[in-house]
Amino acid sequence: MTERKESTKRAASTPTEAPTVPIHVRVATEADIPPLVPLLVRLKRLNEEFDPLLKVRSDVEAQAREILRHDLANPRAIVLAAEGVGPDKDRVIGVVRAQVRDRVFYTPELEGVILDIYLLPLYRRRGVGEYLLQEATARLKEKGAGLVTAEFPTQNEIAARFYAKRGFRPITALHARALERA
Repeated sequence: MTERKESTKRAASTPTEAPTVPIHVRVATEADIPPLVPLLVRLKRLNEEFDPLLKVRSDVEAQAREILRHDLANPRAIVLAAEGVGPDKDRVIGVVRAQVRDRVFYTPELEGVILDIYLLPLYRRRGVGEYLLQEATARLKEKGAGLVTAEFPTQNEIAARFYAKRGFRPITALHARALERA
């Protein structure tokens, strides 16, 4: 049996249909912070490769722990842990961070924002990223979001293609310029 056809363990709280991908997705807990931190750091270091204005701080691990703790306590935030199955059973192999934001000038009034999606390389190009996006979208919708957006570095053409293939399109742009220190 191929890994793609391997059955997937599912939590009772998972809102979408069972995938045929080799993972189990669940809401993260405090106990997941240690294995989630390196994944989040890997993503931020990857972002740094796309743009020097995304230079990773020396205390990135501490910052990742703090943001994960904050998100886990925030009722408008979602942190999902993706676990492998089979030989990777109970090993965290991916993370999703998302939150619901107010859109004070627009309708729908609530926007679900995908802040981070990261998978270990072994799990890419197997439908796992799409499944994580579906899970995050369903959970954001449960929290009242009427629109889902994704934030990622502009230069990350892989992310741009991933989201475009799934019906996302740019709606705003963030431009930056470094300032000289005095």
